Amino acid sequence: MFIAGIITETLLYLCFSILIGAFLLSLVPFQSKPDIKVPKGILMAATGGVAVFSFVPVLQLILFLYQDIGMGQTFQSVLFTFEVGKAWIVTYLLSNLLFIYIIWFDYRRKRLFALIGIFITFLLILALGWSSHASSLDQWKGFIAHSTHFTAVSIWIGILITVSWFSKNHHNWLNFLKWFTPVALVCLMVTIGTGLVLTAFVIDYRDYTNAWMVPYGQALLIKHLLIIPLVLYAGINSVLIRRKLKADAEFNPVPWTRVESAVILMIFAVTAALGQQSPPHDIEVTVKSGVSKLFALFYQGQVDSAMPVQMTANITGISLGVVAILFLALTLLSYIKRSSAALSFLMSILFVVSAYLSLLLSIK
Repeated sequence: MFIAGIITETLLYLCFSILIGAFLLSLVPFQSKPDIKVPKGILMAATGGVAVFSFVPVLQLILFLYQDIGMGQTFQSVLFTFEVGKAWIVTYLLSNLLFIYIIWFDYRRKRLFALIGIFITFLLILALGWSSHASSLDQWKGFIAHSTHFTAVSIWIGILITVSWFSKNHHNWLNFLKWFTPVALVCLMVTIGTGLVLTAFVIDYRDYTNAWMVPYGQALLIKHLLIIPLVLYAGINSVLIRRKLKADAEFNPVPWTRVESAVILMIFAVTAALGQQSPPHDIEVTVKSGVSKLFALFYQGQVDSAMPVQMTANITGISLGVVAILFLALTLLSYIKRSSAALSFLMSILFVVSAYLSLLLSIK
């Protein structure tokens, strides 16, 4: 069920991104974007996916509790008394409304139709924020932080994924970058700010390295390392590609935006893995129940629940850190030397692996 939870939550994020991206881009004038066509069937599948995939946390809770009072009563209790259940009922009803709306109205024909689609999708985001872990810890602060965070991510990533995979050409790409670059920058800043707030709900920043001993902390570290090449690709796809297009109008930037979207998909998967883990509100207590298998694999010392995770300089860690920096440089150099985007993607993955090993093998 753990793997299924990761897959379905990743797909849930992807469904929201496609919906937001398609509706928002339909509001943009034709001269400020490439030719884009998102089939109605894709939007219908994404809407159905929101209803189905958002039910998985509810199902996990039902399967965890049903042995005590039976399946039927547990199903009813979870749906009507737990916040996650009530939020899913709202999500299911709104998803059905959006599904019917997409069938009846063509969002590409009138701006009003697209705006209504955005509004319904935003209500779905609010329902997701209502059932979030942060909201359960601090109802209003957690709800606002999670909803704002997910909205910013959906706008930025939704536009990027839609342009990367549903554009029929790369016409008007410079005009597209003129407005998308500042939008992406604002969304990135909001995402970082709200992400820091959400992280504070789970762990004390002073315990950040200590959290590496548990699965949640490992996933958080990998997510943060993946953000580094994501920001690099964002720079390539905004600043460098703009310069390239000015010099060569025939240059096709789509493969590079697709690589960026692939990194984003990996971040979605790691974020989904975080959602399947028990947040370590008390690191010492969590460690007593078992350390992360990844941490145990690379740290060969004696693990004590009260042990602070401290970093120390050693040859292995420093060498791997240098290798990580080189792989990051090669990621950028792959673009400059006109190598394939796939090779650049491989370099970015090797950067994450090298940086991860550098940190883990520097623990004393």
